[in-house]
Amino acid sequence: MDGSVKPGVLPGGPETARTRPGTEPGAAGTPKAVGIVWALLALNTLGSAGAKTIVPLPRSLIQMATMGALAAAFALALALNLRLRIRASAFVFLLTLLLVPSVISSANLDVGFGALFRCARLALFVGTLWLLSRWWDGSLTFVRHHIRMYFAVLGTAAAGLVISPGAAMPETYGGRLVGALWPLTPPQIGQYAAVIIGLTVLLVLGRRTTRGSAAVVIVPSLVLLALTHTRTATVGLLVGLVLAIGSLVLNSAAARRFFAWAVLVSAVAAVGFASALQAWFLRGQSKEYFTSLTGRAKVWDALLAAPRTTTEQVFGVGLGDKSFGGLPIDNSWLAVYHEQGLIGVTLVAAILIVLTGVALLRPPSLPRACAIFLISYVAISSYTEAGLGDASAYLLHLALAASLLAAPAAATSLATATPLTTPAVPQRRIPRWARR
Repeated sequence: MDGSVKPGVLPGGPETARTRPGTEPGAAGTPKAVGIVWALLALNTLGSAGAKTIVPLPRSLIQMATMGALAAAFALALALNLRLRIRASAFVFLLTLLLVPSVISSANLDVGFGALFRCARLALFVGTLWLLSRWWDGSLTFVRHHIRMYFAVLGTAAAGLVISPGAAMPETYGGRLVGALWPLTPPQIGQYAAVIIGLTVLLVLGRRTTRGSAAVVIVPSLVLLALTHTRTATVGLLVGLVLAIGSLVLNSAAARRFFAWAVLVSAVAAVGFASALQAWFLRGQSKEYFTSLTGRAKVWDALLAAPRTTTEQVFGVGLGDKSFGGLPIDNSWLAVYHEQGLIGVTLVAAILIVLTGVALLRPPSLPRACAIFLISYVAISSYTEAGLGDASAYLLHLALAASLLAAPAAATSLATATPLTTPAVPQRRIPRWARR
């Protein structure tokens, strides 16, 4: 952040070549195959439900691809870490505890055998994170893997828009951008675009990449985000960047300049384009429908009013498809309460509290700012999106934040160890006449 780092290239170019000692932990010992494992985890979280694609893809085929990606990620991570060396991580430990209410509630089979299948998927996901924790050292290595993977996913959405604009922006979704090659919903595309935009902006402010390389990622991602009309992703991006850049303001002149320009541009846009911004946010909906969160509040009220046994209140009804009465819940907290009970809600809250507390205790740095952005984005999105209780992109964002907040591993090699000193042997005194 002080200009001493040689910029790298995004999304697929070399990383920074040299850093000043103490400014950023290096990741020279991280195998390149770790990036493949991370990409496979991201592929698994894409899901199988979404818009109709140009070439119809059977849902069973998509599920085989996503589950195969998770199995391959676990196998490759295990091959890279055969000695099962892991690092202590409160985040992954709490995720492991989350498996307990998931298995207990799913064992009743109230929602079918699919609940046990989802438990096995979550267990593989958490197990892969344990294996990858060996390389969590607070460096930006996994940030670059994250950006590259989701930029590639956005590339499929952009390609579908070019090939078939009608299929990519169907009327069934109100003319919002969807995945025409891979079934992606508008909130998914908006989420991926917002996350990589925020991370890339922070890399530019920290001088970990060039402006030209960053523009290649930010400009098309902003266009795709605008075409999705995703309000949650937009608000999460803006609030997350404000908090992340605010953590750098006292230590980075670039962050102070960017913050000042952002405030100026926002003020001009709010005055000059107020009507256009309001129309974009309303998406043609009435204000009453907008205040009810596009009908979500009705589902939430019905879920909270439904009768439940004590067991269902404590452990939930089992992992399902995050729906109630055939309608999506679209709230992580209510989805966790419905499927994993009060224990699940407590564990998810503990995850966010622990990550936030660790981020606040860390000294100002670029990895800390990236972690703050991810935590705040996920916390905001959890109000209108589900996914914190199961293997999802939101948990992968939090896993990235946990890797950024991990302390660098202490050097244990013999070359860097302090050599042992042998006690000096007292010499016998020789009389003066004997010396002659």
